[in-house]
Amino acid sequence: MEDAYARSASEVLDFFGLDPGKGLTNSQVVNNARIHGRNVLPAEKSTPFWKLVLKQFDDLLVKILIAAALISFFLALVNGETGLTPFLEPSVILMILAANAAVGVITETNAEKALESEDTAGATCVPSRCSDCSMKWSLTMFYETKCVLNILSETLSNEKCTVVPQTLVTLFIIVKLLIAGCLSILPATDLVPGDIVEVCVGCKIPADMRMIEMLSSQLRVDQAILTGESCSVEKDLESTLATNAVYQDKTNILFSGTVVVAGRARAGVVELVPILLWAAFVTIFLRTEDEATPLKKELDEFGTFLAKVIAGICVLVWVVNIGNFSDPAHGGILRGAIHYFKIAVALAVAAIPEGLPAVVTTCLALGTKRMARLNAIVRSLPSVETLGCTTVICSDKTGTLTTNMMSVSKICVVRSLCHGSMTVEYTVSGTTYAPEGIIFDSSGTQLPCLLHIAMCSALCNESVLQYNPDKGNYEKIGESTEVALRVLAEKVGLPGYDSMPSALHLLSKRERASYCNCYWESQFKKVSLLDISRDHKMMSVLCSRKQLEIMFSKGAPESIISRCTNILCNDDGSTIPLTATIRAELESRFHSFAQKEALRCLALALKKMPKGQQVLSFEDEKDLTFIGLVGMLDPPREEVKDAMLSCMTAGIRVIVVTGDNKSTAESVCHNIGAFDQLGDFAGHSYTASEFEELPPLQQALALQRMALFTRVEPFHKRMLVEALQHQNEVVAMTGDGVNDVPALKKADIGIAMGSGTAVAKSASDMVLVDDNFASIVAAVAEGRAIYNNTKQFIRYMISSNIGEVACIFVAAVLGIPDKLAPVQLLWVNLVTDGLPATAIGFNRQDADVMKSKPRKVGEAVVTGWLFFRYLVIGVYVGLATVVGFIWWFIYSNSGPKLPYTELMNFDTCSTRETMYPCSIYDDRHPSTVAMIVLVVVEMFNALNNLSENQSLLVVPPWSNLWLVGSVVLTMLLHMLILYVKPLSILFSVTPLSWADWIVVLYLSFPVIIIDEMLKFFSRNSCGAGVRFNFRFRRPDLLPKRELHDK
Repeated sequence: MEDAYARSASEVLDFFGLDPGKGLTNSQVVNNARIHGRNVLPAEKSTPFWKLVLKQFDDLLVKILIAAALISFFLALVNGETGLTPFLEPSVILMILAANAAVGVITETNAEKALESEDTAGATCVPSRCSDCSMKWSLTMFYETKCVLNILSETLSNEKCTVVPQTLVTLFIIVKLLIAGCLSILPATDLVPGDIVEVCVGCKIPADMRMIEMLSSQLRVDQAILTGESCSVEKDLESTLATNAVYQDKTNILFSGTVVVAGRARAGVVELVPILLWAAFVTIFLRTEDEATPLKKELDEFGTFLAKVIAGICVLVWVVNIGNFSDPAHGGILRGAIHYFKIAVALAVAAIPEGLPAVVTTCLALGTKRMARLNAIVRSLPSVETLGCTTVICSDKTGTLTTNMMSVSKICVVRSLCHGSMTVEYTVSGTTYAPEGIIFDSSGTQLPCLLHIAMCSALCNESVLQYNPDKGNYEKIGESTEVALRVLAEKVGLPGYDSMPSALHLLSKRERASYCNCYWESQFKKVSLLDISRDHKMMSVLCSRKQLEIMFSKGAPESIISRCTNILCNDDGSTIPLTATIRAELESRFHSFAQKEALRCLALALKKMPKGQQVLSFEDEKDLTFIGLVGMLDPPREEVKDAMLSCMTAGIRVIVVTGDNKSTAESVCHNIGAFDQLGDFAGHSYTASEFEELPPLQQALALQRMALFTRVEPFHKRMLVEALQHQNEVVAMTGDGVNDVPALKKADIGIAMGSGTAVAKSASDMVLVDDNFASIVAAVAEGRAIYNNTKQFIRYMISSNIGEVACIFVAAVLGIPDKLAPVQLLWVNLVTDGLPATAIGFNRQDADVMKSKPRKVGEAVVTGWLFFRYLVIGVYVGLATVVGFIWWFIYSNSGPKLPYTELMNFDTCSTRETMYPCSIYDDRHPSTVAMIVLVVVEMFNALNNLSENQSLLVVPPWSNLWLVGSVVLTMLLHMLILYVKPLSILFSVTPLSWADWIVVLYLSFPVIIIDEMLKFFSRNSCGAGVRFNFRFRRPDLLPKRELHDK
């Protein structure tokens, strides 16, 4: 029934053929169940394991490596080679790729498990018993499946509070309702449209329901999870006449998943969970495709570029050696062609950074662990990096920028007539439900006597404050404003404790949660209650103590003050008449609290009642004695201001998105203090309706200046994301409700709240366990650091691999013997592309990482200037390796000291007379020297990559001990294959003399000097100009990623 909100209660009952005294008949239940199905949300289909594995291979570089491995297998088979050596190279490549896939699968699986454990650890305290056993309707409650049988087997007469876990699986709601005139108890999964359920404080609504009967003076519901409103909403029975009604307009509908915080009522089910929640957005949900992350796009483009370069060089090497195909040493033209094709494949293996996918995955996985410590659980590895280029954060206000814990911050009382100023204002510290904080006046004096305020706050109150040991925090049941008064009573303390204020801190947290409130409730017996309502804007409770009856009242200041004739003086407890002067001053304080400070105000009062009175009436609420005025707010998180200022420094715009009204949201933003530079919010604050009414051009301009977006419904969030993405912004969007799913999926980074729904978490890229905006900013900084480290190890791996390509290419062009066997080349790739490259991912986060602007959407991961630097370093690595090889033949004392011409004509040695045996070319010393030079020079190059532009004198090697350790370990492994005989035979190497090592160091160390010069060139203005000229003459060698195609 889609228009239940627009119909009267009687029309809704008639639509379902309901008798409110009997409920549905058995036949109606069966028929409705057949038509509408079960009241459960379809479980999210988990990604099959095989798809998760294949996803890890969906990368161009990985596909090229697989192709190279398969070609190597094929060539080994064509040549008829036997043994393990020919198949070692492709086997190791495949093992590396398998390890990379394993890291990705394990990390993503662990993220899901972390989410499940985080939700399982949560607990909600709900009333587990109905206070009135005789009534026909029961309280609707959430319980885990295992609790159901226990609940059904126990009586409903004993009032207790049961703590039950909230898990991601469907929770049962125990419902007591009439079916065919019989009282029945069943799980809410069996609800059907037409069932009537009674709800009261603590109930979580099991389905969309239309109010049909009010059982108290009012019913208030917390529907922040749906609309983002910070205050609870009052519900009524009247039909809604508004056209195009939004959720806030449907005041007669109890929405599924919201929580009752005050009152009792009966409501009829009009929509089940699958119909309302699933069908409404599943089409959009499925239509919203995941966007590829910036790094993924950039690495894909880099892979495409690299594939073209590799293919060109391989073909060039093969073509250059066509004249050598007929060399007798090969045994024929075909075998010669195959021989040089193998060299080309070896060249491809050398050029491809096979460790890159694994290192990127590992670096992102390390980032997820660091972010988990920052209370951010990452569900998708690539989203870690996407955070680093975020340009706009669209953040919820309630619970993200604020604590979502209403807290008393101001108190106003009348002192006494002997003071010059009749009223005095106190400030209350503490912004959570924890009973921790002090009360002080403008002079800083602490602990004033506010016992009457504490007494009224504790007694005129229907909420519950408790400590949850599993979560380690204090939680509420009931209206937020009432819980704020509970906390205030705890902060005020008890009579006698003012001389020893530390005594309460000796209690356990569970006892401390409501110790003072319990004291006052033990001193007074509640006799009668007058509840608050829309017209009757106050609540009163009649209490009895030692044959003394006192009525305590609280409510809207205008309602309370107008009914007061006396005032209680806080200093001495005396009572004086409420004069016009005092009334005017109180009203002035009230307007100051409400308008200037945007506080939600309540006035407190009391009245001595006739002895023996047992019932309250509205007529009793007059001639009251005013106690005081309290102002409360949903306080901003203390760390939010610095986090938002950090965003502004980093060039990230923050847009506050909320369902609250415009003035309230603007006041909260002013309280945060991060928007002071805007002055007022004119031109920066829009309601959803105001924004929709703007012409397209003005909407585009408004988006560029927007800082606050109010009265927002979930579909407005998706609209906002799309509009920002059309302006090429990288958008992070927060959300917690089911209806936020399309926006979370559409955003570049969807961020769900830890306190949100399971569906929102499943649709998100990241979950904030603590719902804290500062955690988003910390995650952005981590994302930037990860990207910087990614660039560094790409730079290291590419420059090293260019060196390997250069040495093979130069050797082929010069016509000298093959320097490195394929197994040696693979070993070099394994030890240099593995540990040191991974350790670069541990580089410290730069101190100024949040002081630079986000990188542009179209910025390539490797620019022209950077590629030029790679090329210079790579060419030197290759030349040093070739020089080391040639040095042994020509200059080494242990070598043959051949003329260079003899070395170039090595392939004709067997066909002519020489002064040396041709077997000299099979000596393992020259290839060992070449391989050692290649390894050592790459170790020095790894130290170059501690920073992109900072000198090693500024960022010394010991700033990343992981990198130092990996270099040491790599060299130890290399020593192992040199000096342990079975391994040295396998890798065709031989031990070197000390003189050989000296030459290796001489050839390797200059790579640091060359890179220091390039860094210096990059840092100064001259370097910047050259970099500009380089780009001007020749665009970036790597393609830029495309803009958002929306």
